[in-house]
Amino acid sequence: MRLLPLEGSPKGGMGLRLEVYGCTYKSDVADFDGRSALLYRFNQKSTSTVKDVISLRFRSHQAEGVLVHGEGQRGDFLTLELQRGRLILHLNLDDAKPQSTGRSSSVMLGSLLDDHHWHSVQIERFNKHVNFTVDGHTQHFRCLGQEDTLEIDYELSFGGIPLPGKPGTFLHENFHGCIENLNYNGVSVIDMAKRRKPQIYTVGNVTFSCSESSSVAVTFLSSTGSFLMLPADYSMESLSVRLQFRTWNQEGLLFSVPLSLDPDPINLLLQLSQARLLLSLSGGQQNAAQVLSGQNLNDGQWHSIAVEVKGQKVSLTVNNQKPVTMETSGLIQNMQRTSIFIGGCPLFQCDFNCENPNKGYQGCLRLLFINNHPVDILQIQQETLSNYSQISFDVCNIQDRCLPILCEHGGQCIQSWDQFYCDCSGTGYTGATCHNSIYERSCEAFRKTGSQSSVFTIDLDGSGPLEHTQVNCTMADKVWTVVGHDHMRIIDIRGSTPRSPFVLIFNYTISPYHLRSLVTSSEHCQQEVIYRCRKSRLFDTWDGTPLSWWLDRDGVKRTYWGGFLPGVQQCSCSLDGNCRDMNYFCNCDADQDTWANDTGVLSYKDHLPLSEIAIGDTNRTNSQAELQIGPLRCYGDRFFWNSASFYQESSYLHFPTLQAELSVDISLFFKTSALSGVFLENLGVRDFIRLELSSPYTVNLTFDLGDGPVIITVQSPVALNDRQWHYIRAERNVKEASLQVDSLPLKLNEAPSERPYRLQLSSQLFVGGTASRQRGFLGCLRALIINGVTLDLYERAKTTPGVNSGCPGHCTSDSVCHNGGRCVEERSSYTCDCTQTAFDGPHCRTALAASFESGSSVLYTLQEPFSGILNEEARRSPAGFHDAEVTKSQEKVSFGFLTHHVPALILTAHTLDQHYLAVMLTSNGSLQIQYLLNKEKGTEKFSPGSSSLADRRFHWVKINRKGQELFVQIDNTITQQYSLSPGSALSPVRSVILGRIQGSDITDKELVQAGLRGFIGCLSSVQFNQATPLKAALQNSQSPLVTVIGRLEASSCGMISSLNTLSNTHTHSDDSAKTDQGKDPLKKADQNDLALIGGVVAAVVFITLCVLAIIIHFLYRHRRTSAPSVITGKMHRPSMEHPPYRAALDLHKPNHDSKEYYI
Repeated sequence: MRLLPLEGSPKGGMGLRLEVYGCTYKSDVADFDGRSALLYRFNQKSTSTVKDVISLRFRSHQAEGVLVHGEGQRGDFLTLELQRGRLILHLNLDDAKPQSTGRSSSVMLGSLLDDHHWHSVQIERFNKHVNFTVDGHTQHFRCLGQEDTLEIDYELSFGGIPLPGKPGTFLHENFHGCIENLNYNGVSVIDMAKRRKPQIYTVGNVTFSCSESSSVAVTFLSSTGSFLMLPADYSMESLSVRLQFRTWNQEGLLFSVPLSLDPDPINLLLQLSQARLLLSLSGGQQNAAQVLSGQNLNDGQWHSIAVEVKGQKVSLTVNNQKPVTMETSGLIQNMQRTSIFIGGCPLFQCDFNCENPNKGYQGCLRLLFINNHPVDILQIQQETLSNYSQISFDVCNIQDRCLPILCEHGGQCIQSWDQFYCDCSGTGYTGATCHNSIYERSCEAFRKTGSQSSVFTIDLDGSGPLEHTQVNCTMADKVWTVVGHDHMRIIDIRGSTPRSPFVLIFNYTISPYHLRSLVTSSEHCQQEVIYRCRKSRLFDTWDGTPLSWWLDRDGVKRTYWGGFLPGVQQCSCSLDGNCRDMNYFCNCDADQDTWANDTGVLSYKDHLPLSEIAIGDTNRTNSQAELQIGPLRCYGDRFFWNSASFYQESSYLHFPTLQAELSVDISLFFKTSALSGVFLENLGVRDFIRLELSSPYTVNLTFDLGDGPVIITVQSPVALNDRQWHYIRAERNVKEASLQVDSLPLKLNEAPSERPYRLQLSSQLFVGGTASRQRGFLGCLRALIINGVTLDLYERAKTTPGVNSGCPGHCTSDSVCHNGGRCVEERSSYTCDCTQTAFDGPHCRTALAASFESGSSVLYTLQEPFSGILNEEARRSPAGFHDAEVTKSQEKVSFGFLTHHVPALILTAHTLDQHYLAVMLTSNGSLQIQYLLNKEKGTEKFSPGSSSLADRRFHWVKINRKGQELFVQIDNTITQQYSLSPGSALSPVRSVILGRIQGSDITDKELVQAGLRGFIGCLSSVQFNQATPLKAALQNSQSPLVTVIGRLEASSCGMISSLNTLSNTHTHSDDSAKTDQGKDPLKKADQNDLALIGGVVAAVVFITLCVLAIIIHFLYRHRRTSAPSVITGKMHRPSMEHPPYRAALDLHKPNHDSKEYYI
């Protein structure tokens, strides 16, 4: 089709020439009136098919109706139906009734298909495999059951079921609308019906031309500016209004009618209120009345309403249900004519008596009747003097924004007319599309916060597809993640042979996918096999044939019993060289009639964990074995320090194309001395995404969805090219895009609802450079994680010129800065910057605590950018994007406490507009969190648990709010999730108070009582976002930001929680196998000799250490006079820095004298 402008008119408008080109199109159409159908009858009694193809096009203004139906007497059936404007395909191939077995398959596609537009449908079935396509969207599924054929008896009906009472039918309403080009397995059903073929039987009135709909719809586009004013006759003291509407909004004015002007104006209002219809009279307390009817009326379906005014009674009928009425006593009828304002009121109401208490209506209307006379919508559009605004005529512009569902991880899609929302409650995820996990990724994160050994919930792949799961975290010299199984006890084995072995299959407490992810991401994993035997061999002593074996995680047979060398058929004693009989590789192979031990620790990660074990030599006389398989135990994060250094601008690493069509999150650490550089880039035909350091102070996230680039920028107050590690996290989804650098305020931008939302990429992912080999990155990158998957920079750098594996510097896996402390590179070592943490000490492990007495309080005044709302700063919006609403504000609060006094007010955070957050202990000792975010809605209270925390024991509390989602964790319990009321937002927090409050505007009686008492006990490690009020009070009480009232003394109660206990460590043997178990004890003489030798060795070692200590002391004192000392520390675990708690500003100036070369 081509439009050619010909000539313009001086009065406006343009003359156009329309040229249409195309191919011959044959259209066979049948019109069904809701009481008719076409029956395609088979030549034989029944037909059995392995393959079926059904295609058709339809249009309808009814939301219900059967399009295709066929069934067999043995239970098979096929039904295609419209339900609530969506197409549902029911298919059953089993020879049984679906009501008794529940084995039928049902698939739903499409939405709002009752819009009187043409929609195409195709069903393709081969055996159990089915492709169901509606308007180009295809759903692939497989039928349940054992059969492959569809057996249908007698006939296949189209347009309805002539006998609704037949067994096996699903619907009772026939189709009302048009069907075009209906084909069943190559047969044109409508064409045969038009030619009156005997195979086609017509039921009811079926015509072969498509009639047009008599109803004309209008769309009210704006909730603030749309309205339609119509005159109405009110002379007979009666008035009636009937209409149908459909919308997604919960609120909106459907119409307003002035009923009386004197003495006071009285209006009759019909409005949507919380998805119900509210009919009310307004205009004076004497005449005020209201009734409610209906529910869930914002479901996008057509709903009919009728309002009738007769004398002093007003009735409301919704969807032909029983009407509700209200009395209008005292209503004086003094108007002959009135006006009905539909959808809203005019913005300038000089001469109108229209009342709109809330916002206007946004949605569709049709079939409008006033006083039983139909309103001609098209005539209103043509009249030049008609009063209306922001209305689309002859169309319903409703869209289903929840199709396809763009909420991730099981989030529920909720929509309004303009946009959709994702309800993430109960999913374990958060964010605009439920993309981000609320749980830590490993046990390492809990060690940093001083947690003790316990069961924790972790999410191994973050935003990836794996769900969160529970594991046992053991805090020892290393942080062990322990996963048990269903056979942890000792098992006695007898009577097994190699041909009939004793088999044990293991079911672990987490899924195989979680197990694989845990093992892959861990630095080391092991599993202990405790095996004691008597006359029971592991290998045949003649030819070495395995008599027992085990299966790895992939089901592959393995025959080694210790260590990490899978190709060696040996036990641990052979690897250690201490077998009982050196002629054999295992103690059990000596085949002695005494107990022997071949316990071993399997540590080859690619084979762990064990999935099955078989023991096959316990059927001889006195043969016996005892078996115990320990849990899978892993420690370390092999990806956190996975890094690469780039020393040529033209160099880069390449990876497969980024899977970022709907959502992507990117996080990484970098350090550099260069002025700029591209961290990563991925291109498409027109789309692209790029993350770069554009200047020493600026990080940019740039992406293009095909309609122009969007640039999100974060400005740092200090240079980022200071050769220190900095953290970046970028996220883009269909709702918003965000960028955060270190702990600077998050830059968040929301996407317009009518913008393209798919990011289509095709090239490789370039890391450390671009496809043009320009503006490459010089420096180090590490821990690059995209959508929960860590890219292996270390291995890829080994084969890439211009890039080295690993990074130089002292902040490596041996440096440990706890509790969010920042590792800072020094010339010959590293230090931990604890400035933005609530802890102190060389490694930020010293908890800062204070004792509060009655009347003690700490007032801390916050300054930007730490005032509590992370996106409130003024900023420019990129083209096509607008700043996020205030509901995206967030705060993170953590503290520890010990008390036995209740009630107690622990912490309050106040804003300038008299809103607040309060954390208190109630009279029964339970924790309560109060938010006052909206004075009209009042205080919102959340109680995470009913147990008393005022028990003289130390407790940790973590509170995290993101928008309307609130997460609370007490000690090591599972994080609890709550939802604040919609539209809630905490404006920038200006002050945080610990303990007693005075002169506050708080009106909640329970909170006021606790505020007057304050907090009596010990408070430790208080952090509010990046502010640390208690630390400031203890270390910098002279600061103008801190005000201390009453007595405040430093305490050591916080050290109770920061010490890691070592009591709950290894429950099974250590890494070395217990090869001595089961052996005879050493003779007494041998023991005495060993004791003598040990004493001599101990004496020599002691003397040597003393000499070394004297020498070191002398050198240290000599050096101290010439060089200042720095706090350094090295340990043997990675610095598991947690991004949200990183320092916002690097207060250490870069050392210009020290140089760092990337070679």
